[in-house]
Amino acid sequence: MSTRKVYRPFFFRENTVMGTSYLEILQTWLFPRLQKDEPEDFIKQQLGAPPHFRLDVRRWLNDVLPHRWIERVAHEDLMFCPWPARSPDLTPCDYFLWGYVKDKVFVPPQPVSIPDLKNRITAAVETITPDLLSRVWQELDYLLDVCRVTKGAYIEHL
Repeated sequence: MSTRKVYRPFFFRENTVMGTSYLEILQTWLFPRLQKDEPEDFIKQQLGAPPHFRLDVRRWLNDVLPHRWIERVAHEDLMFCPWPARSPDLTPCDYFLWGYVKDKVFVPPQPVSIPDLKNRITAAVETITPDLLSRVWQELDYLLDVCRVTKGAYIEHL
């Protein structure tokens, strides 16, 4: 998800995403699209999942995006800024995308198969308009301002 578009969902073949499959997706699917659509003008924020923190993933990000990625980090990482553990859910995926997609997907009649579920997820993502994306990023600016003013106090009720 960027300020300009939501990239179509990627569905992993495996039941569990491992670091090697995550790195492969970054290299062969996501980054070619980002570099075409957002050339040199993006910061990659990871979500803290174990596959994101694998050494080979972090090394690749250090090489490809030095000082342009956010994640919990180790000392040698060249991140934009560290994302602290148990930090507030201030990613657009957390406060917008997951709930939006669930609201569109899980309506009667419920999906009855994996292909049906994947089709509904894809269709839900395709309904996100540029205007809606603009409002999502305005909300992020607001949430960041609230965090600054409250010096990181609990704000989930907002």
